[in-house]
Amino acid sequence: MSETLSGGCLCGAVRFGARLAKREMGVCHCGMCRRWSGGVFMAVEVEHLDIADETKLGVYRSSDYGERVFCVVCGSSLFWRMQDGSTTVVSYQAFDRTADFSFETEIFIDEKPAAYEFANHTKKMTGAQFVAAITGGEV
Repeated sequence: MSETLSGGCLCGAVRFGARLAKREMGVCHCGMCRRWSGGVFMAVEVEHLDIADETKLGVYRSSDYGERVFCVVCGSSLFWRMQDGSTTVVSYQAFDRTADFSFETEIFIDEKPAAYEFANHTKKMTGAQFVAAITGGEV
């Protein structure tokens, strides 16, 4: 059963409604996400995303397949998505209500710095495993 949750950036210039399939959150430990978000990128996969004013969005193509979307007014990190539009994940912190999400997955675990560790029991994937899963390639 999917549900729609609202959210937005720090300054309010970007507002969205995101339709979820599950209330699950995952984190990415890759170096790009850590630099982009100031820590691990905590994200929720969405089935559909409605953005109220797309003129306030900036897009940075960070790899051959992915791009990062942010507010051009306040700089908030908002979405990571496949360039072909097949997958979009929304920053967990951008949702108006974050209660009741379960922490399920960690990706790019092979790039995680040794300085921290989550106590939760999660599914862990290396960068190669994640890229293979989203691109249909092999590990």
